[in-house]
Amino acid sequence: MTRLTLRIDFGPDEAIGPGKIRLLELLAETGSIAAAGRAMDMSYRRAWLLVAALNNMFREPVVATKLGGKAGGGAQVTPFGETVISRYRDMERLAKAALAPHLTELEAALKRE
Repeated sequence: MTRLTLRIDFGPDEAIGPGKIRLLELLAETGSIAAAGRAMDMSYRRAWLLVAALNNMFREPVVATKLGGKAGGGAQVTPFGETVISRYRDMERLAKAALAPHLTELEAALKRE
């Protein structure tokens, strides 16, 4: 099945794509960086590094964290983070709709065994 993937490069070391967006969506669902990372089969360290990169990329944080302890830690996607997710998913839908005829033509031209 043909699939279109949207990646937005803001600079050499600043990008968002389907992986980071999915991590944010899972983080919003679970309230935990560790749980979101596990759901994507990635280590806590990798998930934390991606969240840190996202927070450092924008003027406003996309994720707010609270330290652990007796009450436990946690993380939540900020209102700005929700906007980032929403804008990305909107752009993804628009790109898929605009490029669907081209993708259909290319897929029809594939050599299938």
